[in-house]
Order: sequence, then C-alpha cells, then structure tokens
Amino acid sequence: MYTFVSEIARHLEKDMISFWEKLKDTEFGGYYGYMDFDLNIDRSYEKGCILNSRILWFFSNAYKLLGKENLREDAKRAYLFLKDFCLDKEYGGVYWSVSHDGKPADTSKHTYNQAFAIYALASYYDAAGEREALEMAYGLMHLIEEKCKDEGGYLEAFDRAFRPMDNEKLSENGVMAERTMNTLLHLLEAYTELYRVTKDGMVGERLRYMLDIFEQKVYNRKLGRQEVFFDKNWNSLIDLYSYGHDIETSWLVDRALEVLGDEAYTERIRPITMEITENIYERALLGDSMPNESENGIDDTTRVWWVQAEAVVGFINGYEKNPLGSCYLEAAEGIWKYICRKMIDTRSGSEWYWAVDENGKPLPKPIVEPWKCPYHNGRMCMEVIRRLGDDT
Repeated sequence: MYTFVSEIARHLEKDMISFWEKLKDTEFGGYYGYMDFDLNIDRSYEKGCILNSRILWFFSNAYKLLGKENLREDAKRAYLFLKDFCLDKEYGGVYWSVSHDGKPADTSKHTYNQAFAIYALASYYDAAGEREALEMAYGLMHLIEEKCKDEGGYLEAFDRAFRPMDNEKLSENGVMAERTMNTLLHLLEAYTELYRVTKDGMVGERLRYMLDIFEQKVYNRKLGRQEVFFDKNWNSLIDLYSYGHDIETSWLVDRALEVLGDEAYTERIRPITMEITENIYERALLGDSMPNESENGIDDTTRVWWVQAEAVVGFINGYEKNPLGSCYLEAAEGIWKYICRKMIDTRSGSEWYWAVDENGKPLPKPIVEPWKCPYHNGRMCMEVIRRLGDDT
C-alpha cells in the first residue's frame, strides 16, 4: 500500500499541481480555459465558470493538505476571478462562462454551476479563512432555494434572469431532462461542504431533503442502480447505467452521511451505497478499468478520465466501510496502475488524457476545456492520501 499512496502523492505534487499552476493567466486573471490535444493553449478561449470553481476547489484543498503558501495564492487567484467576473452583479448567480478577459459570454444560469461555486467557496473559506467567500456561498445557496426549487425538488436550467429554459447542458443520450441525477449529486456535494464548515441547521435540513430524493426517486431498488435522466415528475427517460456516477455517488453520499451525523439517515441510506459499490464492482469493473456507461444494456467501452478517478475513491471508500472486502482495495490499486499506464499523458507539459479507447489508445480530445479540470483526478489523489496515508 505504501507504493500506491506514495506514487499518488508524488503525482499530485510533482505533476498535477505544477501543470495547473502553469495555466495562470497573468494578463486577465484566473486560469486559461483551453488546451488542445496537441498541448496548445488557446489564450482567447472562453473561461468556463465550472472550470474556474473546480480549480478554486483544487488549490484550496491542496493548500489544506500540503500547507504550501503558493497553493493558497493559487486558490486566491481563482477566487478573485470568480468574485470579480463570474458572479452576475445584476441578477445574481454564476454565469456559465465568461470571455478570456472576463466579459459575460454564456449568461445562462444552471443549478449545477451554482452548486460548484458553493462547493469551491466553502472550501476556500475553510482554507483561507475568507469570510466574504462564505457569505458568497450562502448567497448562492439562498438563490438556489428561492429560484431553482419547486414542489418536487430542484430544477436545473435558467436564463440570466432565472427564467426556466431547456436543460441542454446537462442532458445527453438523445433526451431532454428536466431533472438529472448528476445535478442532484453535486448539489448534495456542495451543501455537504457548506455544512461541514458551518454546521448550519438549515443546510443540514436541505441535505436530508436531498438524501430523501436520492433514496425515493433516483435509486432504482429493483435494478440496484441510479437512474440518470428524469422528467419533472421523476419518471426515468432512458435505460442508462452510468457506472462513473454510481461509484462517485457511493462515496459522496457516504461523505454526506458522515458530515451530517444523523444516525437514522445513516442506517437508512448506507445499505444503498454499499449495494451500489458492490454492483459496480460486479458489473462494471473489467479487469483493471471501467467503461463509461451502459445504454440499453450495451457498454460504451471508452475509458474516461473521471470515471477511473472516481472508481479509485469509490472502491477505497467501500473497503473502509467493509474492511473484509479487500477486493475493493485491490480494485483501487489496479485501476491506479491502469491510470499510470494509459490515462496519464507522459508528454512534457500535459496532464491526463480525457479518454482512451478500450485498447488504451488516447482519443484526440482536449487536455483542458470547460469540463476537463483537476477536480476528479486531483480529488482522487487527495482522498487517497487522506484516507490511506496514515496506514503506510
């Protein structure tokens, strides 16, 4: 296990952190928003606000873990860009994207996007003690509760003034969803982080509300998996098994339960997360990697960067919840070896490939763009160090 943890720690410090630090935009602030497959940075490309929030989260947590002052400054750079350019001063909320020099580009508002800003701001408050960041997180939470919620749960897609619109950004596979498992998961994640740093009772109640939805609407007990895309009444729209989201959910829901500390909810919900983990291990782990998803029973055999990263954390979490399940730890270590062989781009000045095919050949997708960020793989590194570092 020592080699496993030490390799990941070295990768985080020597490779990932240095890569993202080199993407600083010293002219317009924040971090560049695009690097193509050939490692060319497009300095005029728009800056996705989700990307910026995830970079803020990454450097805030890297600073908390490693204590190096440069990481605090890296986080501050992302924080200032979010505060000065990503927040809509007129209508509230966070834009989807801004131009390279900070002008509003895609001014639509999405619950998913607001959630990641809360997640990042709460972490930055924890790391830097910046009270203003916490106030901004609270402001976004209250906005979500006022503008993005109806009697059935959370709605997702809105224009700049928070008028509902089609949910194109979080819909895929030929459907147009009014609610998605993905947005609910990351809203839960954001509120978990906010509750962790505040222990605010209202935030805790919203966590319970989302856990109820997860248990009663999203989780399909008959199939032992989550459904993915829904209409407004929580009717599933497609036969889709998202392997990456299920294993990610298993540990993020467990994290919410741990932070919430409500024994009744833990007793109800934890058997579900354990079942999700077991089912993914049995159904989706193919040797030492995981395919992307299964639609109508047919696997998409692409190996996606974030799916492998979340599988490592999810299986370690499964091992911690069931120490007799050593197969989970072995699975996590095996996937890490696969990542080292196939997912990490060893070219100078690169990071992880977006995806490889089933034979391990890289797909020509960007190395950095609005969705490709240090959130999944950076978080994987930090979770492994925090969970297993003392065991080495």
